[in-house]
Amino acid sequence: MKEQYLADKTRYDNGMVFERCGRSGVLLPKVSLGFWHNFGSVDPYERSREITHYAFDHGITHFDLANNYGPVYGSAEETMGRLMDEDFRPYRDELFISSKAGYDMWPGPYGDWGSRKYLMASLDQSLKRMKIDYVDLFYSHRYDPETPLEETLQALVDIVRQGKALYVGISNWPLEPLKFGYEYLKQRDVPLLIYQGRLNMLDRQPQETGILDFCAEKGVGFIAFSPLAQGLLTDRYLNGIPADSRMAKEKFLKSSMLTPELLAKLKHYNKVAASRNETLAEMALAWILHQKGVTSVLVGASSTAQLEKNLKCVNAAPFDGEI
Repeated sequence: MKEQYLADKTRYDNGMVFERCGRSGVLLPKVSLGFWHNFGSVDPYERSREITHYAFDHGITHFDLANNYGPVYGSAEETMGRLMDEDFRPYRDELFISSKAGYDMWPGPYGDWGSRKYLMASLDQSLKRMKIDYVDLFYSHRYDPETPLEETLQALVDIVRQGKALYVGISNWPLEPLKFGYEYLKQRDVPLLIYQGRLNMLDRQPQETGILDFCAEKGVGFIAFSPLAQGLLTDRYLNGIPADSRMAKEKFLKSSMLTPELLAKLKHYNKVAASRNETLAEMALAWILHQKGVTSVLVGASSTAQLEKNLKCVNAAPFDGEI
């Protein structure tokens, strides 16, 4: 018989720092746990369980999912549902659970992009898989250039009014549609809580395009995904391409990306990290948390040891100038 999980009584005294999400009542942990990898049906459930226990026991209250996280599609949410049944239901009101819809999920014209039909059907499916009555946060996962923005945004408004989500967010939208979305939601008393975007030391697009500045100005939170650039901002590729790496498998990372210029930049970053008594990965996470307007950083984890290392960024020293 499986041992009952009892959360660590000192979970809010283990060093986690909480940051206010824009101008809202929500406080998010500086490090949030993403379910994109390592929580699908192809992954060992007991390892996923161990990672989520460790996360919550160390103050990570925010679990970030999406309808098609896995693989297979939907299976990360099914893992969350099993975790709810076996471990986390007594702690539901301490958790901040998010999900999303916007990318390919099921065949046909209603299982992708940003229609009202897709968003509402997808969230209903997500709630069933996760075995919860509502999500704390529901995102439009990507900008749809074909569907009227009003349709996508009104679906978000109605999802909140139906009680299926407490807050709404936007992910991967360009700046001008984001501005339109912010105003549309504000006028309907369903304020935009947070923007989720790719931000790391190699990809600073939210800063370069003005998205981070806009969020900071308007009181919208910002959560960064892909903080380690799919593993590039670790020591994994400093001395070549390991045989068991994502890049060797041409999965998410192509070997052609590791140009001499990029390798030189990574080695420079590694030297800066060493001068801070940090690993490259630890510094990369800390760098994000020290950017103006950032609320939280989303990390994945394939082990509790990896998550333990990632958590060091919470109390990292600030940076002297630009890197």
